Amino acid sequence: MTKIGIVLGSTRPGRNGAAVAKWVLDQAQKRTDATFELVDIADYDLPILDEPNPAGMNQYTKDHTKKWSEKIKEFDGYIIVTPEYNHSTSGALKNAIDYLNVEWANKAAGFVSYGSVGGARAVEHLRLIFAELKVATIRAQVMFSLYTDFKDLSEFKPDPRHEEEAVMLFDQLISWTNALKPLHQ
Repeated sequence: MTKIGIVLGSTRPGRNGAAVAKWVLDQAQKRTDATFELVDIADYDLPILDEPNPAGMNQYTKDHTKKWSEKIKEFDGYIIVTPEYNHSTSGALKNAIDYLNVEWANKAAGFVSYGSVGGARAVEHLRLIFAELKVATIRAQVMFSLYTDFKDLSEFKPDPRHEEEAVMLFDQLISWTNALKPLHQ
């Protein structure tokens, strides 16, 4: 069975991302063509990148990196849940991505974002980052506006139309993930 990691890319106290990621997981669990797991980068206590070797060498020296590597390796594809901070993704997510290399390669990723303009600019940056890591990013994405999908910019109240967008995201991601499986197994 195809296994997809839903990576929660914010560690900020009071973050909106936890509710968004839970919504993604709830939508995903309606599917029977893949299994999904929520992966919260906050659970890995990753300091600012502290490995002495480049990630592409796959020679990790820190226990936190080894734990993160083992988790990310488990998945065939990813849904990245990202906030938009200052026209980009969160520093914590970028840091977590940078810790690894081969674990991401030859897999597919989709994006669910949130922010003042739906997190679109964060996703644009993530597409460039993942291209360098040999990750195929799918076109379909779900974007939540802080103004229309959150009450008072903090209580998550998604418009029901996003459920259909999630179905398109899952459909594309699972098909691309399955197509790429022979390259990373």
